[in-house]
Amino acid sequence: MNHSLIKNLFYCPVKSLSFNESTLLKINKESGILNDRIFAFTRGLDKNSALNFNNSKIRNLNYFLTLKNTPDLKKYNFIFDENRNIIILYLKNQKLLEVNINNKKEIFELEKFIETNIKEIKKPIFFINNKTSPFFDTTPEISISLINLNSIKDLENKMNTNIHYERFRGNILIDHLPAWEEFNLINKTIQIGKVQFLVNSKIPRCSATNVNPDNSKIDMNLPNSLLKLYNHKDMGIYLKPLNSGKISTRDFIEVL
Repeated sequence: MNHSLIKNLFYCPVKSLSFNESTLLKINKESGILNDRIFAFTRGLDKNSALNFNNSKIRNLNYFLTLKNTPDLKKYNFIFDENRNIIILYLKNQKLLEVNINNKKEIFELEKFIETNIKEIKKPIFFINNKTSPFFDTTPEISISLINLNSIKDLENKMNTNIHYERFRGNILIDHLPAWEEFNLINKTIQIGKVQFLVNSKIPRCSATNVNPDNSKIDMNLPNSLLKLYNHKDMGIYLKPLNSGKISTRDFIEVL
């Protein structure tokens, strides 16, 4: 893996509901990727419970609004403008709403828009944000995901179908490593640019990966296919940052 170049970098400002590409990501040792999963929507909780849910470091994933429980959300994307504290909601390339995260009236309008326009949504929903304790699946642990595109290609070949990498929503994508070789990095330290990471674990996959990124339809069962073909449901690895810094698509990855 020494001298392997990063192919793509992504972050998701709104948990599960956005997937935005960047050539550079800022890494904070205490909170992960800057602006990654710092926003989320709760579902089925009252306002006070949603606020307590936000402030807790242990969160039940069933109370998040996600692609797993609401596949129709895949049609939408959120862009966060940090300089203006603005979230912009898009349907494909069409701008639907522009919301200041500090404006309660605008946030209320966003919540009601989603409740009204998304199919089969469990109400009520509330917008929450937390920059110091983002909404990772691994909370209270910090997690950054790395996906080996060659592992996806191996799965494609065995299933005889195309599988878009966006289904796995990885932060860091690489393609210079043999398929599944990333699992041999568990418990090792790697360096990307000047940032070091501990490779924590494999990433178990759920039904959210079954949603087609292009049309929001559920068109395959990837966890089941992984289990049948490889005897596990994993794709990718979790990284824990050991120091703060920046990583970019010009950086190489080294095993220390």
